[in-house]
Amino acid sequence: MATSRKRWTWRVLPVAGLAVAVAAALAKPAVLPAGLAVVLPLFLLVVLMATVFACVYHADVIAHRTGEPYGTLVLTVAVTVIEVALILSIMLAGEGQPTLARETVFAVIMVVCNGVVGLCVVMGGLRYGEQGFRLSGTSAYLVVLMPLATLTLVLPTYTTSAPGPFYSTPQLGFVAGATILLYGVFLYVQTVRHRDYFLSDLGGAQAEEDAHPPMARVWESAGLLVAGLVAVVLLAKSVSGSIEDAVLAVGAPIQSVGLLVALLVLLPETVSALRAARRNELQKSLNLALGSSLATIGLTIPAVSLLAMLLGVPLELGITMPDTVLLVLTFGVSLVTFGGGRTNILPGFVHLVLFAVFVFLVFVP
Repeated sequence: MATSRKRWTWRVLPVAGLAVAVAAALAKPAVLPAGLAVVLPLFLLVVLMATVFACVYHADVIAHRTGEPYGTLVLTVAVTVIEVALILSIMLAGEGQPTLARETVFAVIMVVCNGVVGLCVVMGGLRYGEQGFRLSGTSAYLVVLMPLATLTLVLPTYTTSAPGPFYSTPQLGFVAGATILLYGVFLYVQTVRHRDYFLSDLGGAQAEEDAHPPMARVWESAGLLVAGLVAVVLLAKSVSGSIEDAVLAVGAPIQSVGLLVALLVLLPETVSALRAARRNELQKSLNLALGSSLATIGLTIPAVSLLAMLLGVPLELGITMPDTVLLVLTFGVSLVTFGGGRTNILPGFVHLVLFAVFVFLVFVP
């Protein structure tokens, strides 16, 4: 009965979120009562978060039917759509933020590669001592993630065609195309050529049962996922200004907006990764975590770049030298963590310390 109520909640949330999003888009703020105008942004933010969780739930239902590695791919694409909607909405709101895409993408890499990976490794290590994973799969993630992060976040600071940490329009188009190409080849390797690299060695009767929900439920989740994603896109436009206002109201630096967006879109996927680590399925946790960071660069940067070129919006991509040092250190530690095929709590705590350093430097640069 409890499971039925839970499923009913997930069914209602996307539809309710879409109805609220349409009503908010049609509402005229100038004619709203003063009290409602203050409470409305907070209410919309709560609805947005609930709808995000519902989208990830329905993507997870589809993922169980399709199996690995297609399952994690469905989840990461859904999260990327949400992320792009939030980034563009905030970038275009008010005076605009040309650095938001850079800050959000960098925050996603730090949150995923240090925060989520660290939590998963520590949780699994505390419960099982050591956990194994497929070295070939994690190597495939890292060998694509490192050059993509360098091309999109580091190289713009050192090019000379445009002043500052910007790409010129031809450079931006070329890098966006190269990013899409690399990510496309990775998807081919992940889903066709070397699919076994990303499969977990563990399984069981319950896993088999969960992996094959009825087709009627899968189609229902597909429709609700689309409705939820449309609701998220509309709600992102409505709450974009209030997110910036909330950050400034508490005295936080404007750079923390990117961290807030990253935490918002990654929270449901983080919960899924932690559950997998707790079930001794570290490979699935890594598929979710590293796949999120890879999809963020492989899909978000080209999408934001294309729209920035079409709308004539400046897009500042190059990160600062302290951020570059932290990025290089993260990749160096990741190579050691995933270099042996098994891991324990020690590298997990190292990643968590790096994540704490990143968050600290956001507020105390």
